[in-house]
Amino acid sequence: MTEPLEIEVKFYLADVAGVRERILALGATSCGRVFEANVRFEDEARGLKARGLLLRLRKDDKARLTFKSPPSNPDEDFKIHRELEIEVDDFETCQAILEHLGFHEAQAYEKWRETFTLGDTKLLVDTMPYGTFLEIEGEKADIRHISDLLDLKWEERILLNYLEIFDIVRQEEHLAFNDISFENFRVRPVEIGRYVPLLYAAQKRVA
Repeated sequence: MTEPLEIEVKFYLADVAGVRERILALGATSCGRVFEANVRFEDEARGLKARGLLLRLRKDDKARLTFKSPPSNPDEDFKIHRELEIEVDDFETCQAILEHLGFHEAQAYEKWRETFTLGDTKLLVDTMPYGTFLEIEGEKADIRHISDLLDLKWEERILLNYLEIFDIVRQEEHLAFNDISFENFRVRPVEIGRYVPLLYAAQKRVA
């Protein structure tokens, strides 16, 4: 079976309303905004994250079980991973099955996501507890073209996932918590803007 590839980039949004207006001006259609509750699982040896693997259970208007793994050929310009995902009927029962199989909850994280579609491309405005980002998902040429149309600087694209971004913020801010919740960041707010340059893809290549 050929595993489907997900191709994307992220951009930090300092002007959320402005970018959203430009997305709509391109003719994109909003599919609505939903709240997501996510749980990342680990195995007994805590080896999934170390191998670049993600086993996640998500609940928004549906419940989904997702497995992500690195591609055979990494790309320096885009974030690419193999993704397998199924919809499940019951979030709690699926979590119980995973736990009986030896997996355990390693981290919980929340976000608000508004999804736009433009042809075959998805534009996702993600409000994380620590900041808002635009994720553009589709074919490489379409991603680059839409980024240009939105006046987003390609050199400021981000190839990290939201958990990796949090790891950087947590280290820089010496945060004591592990879960990425709006409540945790309400109690301990951070100014994400000062750390955004550390997230750029170009910065990672230099490092």
